[in-house]
Formats: sequence, C-alpha cells, structure tokens
Amino acid sequence: MFKFTPARVLAVIGSAAVLATSMAAPTIASAAPRGYYDSHHRYHRYNACVRRHANNGTAIGAVGGGLATGLLTHSVTGGLIGAGVGAVAGHEIAKNGARSRC
Repeated sequence: MFKFTPARVLAVIGSAAVLATSMAAPTIASAAPRGYYDSHHRYHRYNACVRRHANNGTAIGAVGGGLATGLLTHSVTGGLIGAGVGAVAGHEIAKNGARSRC
C-alpha cells in the first residue's frame, strides 16, 4: 500500500514547483542567430520555435520521469533510467507538437 509520508508529499510539491518554473523560465534561444548562408549563398532559417519547445520538453520530461520512477522504485538507478526515458519522450512529444503550433 502506498503511504503518504511527509518526505513524499514534499517531493511531489517540489517537483510541481520545478515543473512550473521550468515552463515559465525565459529561453536563451531568442538570442540565437535566425539562420545561416550555405556554400551556394542561399539563406536558410533556423526554426527556433521548434527547437525551444523541444528543449523545454526534454527538460520537463527528464525531471518528471526521474522523479516519478525515483519515487516508485526507491532507487537511484530507476530514477536515472526514468529520467533518460522521460527526456527522450518529452523531446519527441514537444517537437512534434511544436511543428503544428509555430
């Protein structure tokens, strides 16, 4: 049976705070160059919107996956594996979702 201990409640509140601040944090991608010229002097634009959403999805997925599996498995190894899987899943979900919104 799952027991609500003060440490677990604090971990859930802390993870919610981390997720809220990571979503509201300003990104540095807006200061990046908007494009580049190739060897044939054609200008290509970066899609900064997709990159920004994908990076945010990676961070949120890693934190969420690490906390969720860390709390469920009670091990560091489980938390690290969960963070890796969450990062990959968050990156792909955010990148695919950003293409339709940008």
